[in-house]
Amino acid sequence: MNIDMIDAAAQRLRGHARRTPMLSSPFLDAIAGRRVYVKAECLQHTGSFKFRGGWSAVSALSPDIRSKGVIAFSSGNHAQGVALAAREHGITAVIIMPSDAPRMKIDNTRALGAEVVLYDRAGEDRDVLGARLSGERGLTLIKPFDEPQVIAGQGTTGLEIAEDAAALGIKNADVIVCCGGGGLTSGIALALEARAPSLRVRPAEPEGFDDVARSLASGRIERNPRTSGSLCDAIITPQPGDLTFPILHRLCGPGLVVSEDEALHAMSLAFARLKVVAEPGGAVALAAALFRKGEIEGEAVIVTISGGNVDGEIFAQALDRFPA
Repeated sequence: MNIDMIDAAAQRLRGHARRTPMLSSPFLDAIAGRRVYVKAECLQHTGSFKFRGGWSAVSALSPDIRSKGVIAFSSGNHAQGVALAAREHGITAVIIMPSDAPRMKIDNTRALGAEVVLYDRAGEDRDVLGARLSGERGLTLIKPFDEPQVIAGQGTTGLEIAEDAAALGIKNADVIVCCGGGGLTSGIALALEARAPSLRVRPAEPEGFDDVARSLASGRIERNPRTSGSLCDAIITPQPGDLTFPILHRLCGPGLVVSEDEALHAMSLAFARLKVVAEPGGAVALAAALFRKGEIEGEAVIVTISGGNVDGEIFAQALDRFPA
């Protein structure tokens, strides 16, 4: 993985991905005690940064391999990113999703033209199911984070952050990234290493699913004791990736961990003050900036809102419990 791959992905994404805005609010600055800049990837196609990696990976396949179709595992955001990328390339996409994934994400994935195969994550092995379907149909697996072209696509977010930070005069700041398996976090870290080395990436995770924070602290890959049961479903993975963790370990500062309530509170504040919709997993970086300010350095902080695909019931819960 290197900056050349990220630059190449940016070329392939040109005219297809949105350049998402960097938003700010004096109300959020007051809570955080510093300037807060929000990279709103919830406004990306399919409602999350995952479209970048999905398009990067699909577009990098040779035409003959690509024509046979692709397969992916996802609880929702990677599913939609790959589904749209496949549709735009005119190929088949099969997405294996847990049966307890948010209904909106399942419905959206189907609406984008993908074949959705549901499985019980407590009793079925998605890898076995995926291997069987891939073998039967000749499909190419696009992993959600531990895949070089996916990391390269997510890294294009970092290129935009570097350019926006320079335009805003931000020279030194923590860049807090919502982190699951580490594809977005490692991609942004690689981009900033090359284009804005004074910006330090910090992964953010929900309590009970802080495998990256623990892995960074111990220097080795740590697993989560469970892989379900959080509102922050979009960023729940068993452990950091084999490709992503070495990048995270080399380039990232200590991880930040927030509660589900803090993520819900950040969702409410993002809606009230920025007029954007965040899902719980997509709000953990903002929650860290607002509610873990003693663990952050600098006069400014940059955060990602990585996704906005939230069921209405959960979004209403955030607004009701934490009115801004």
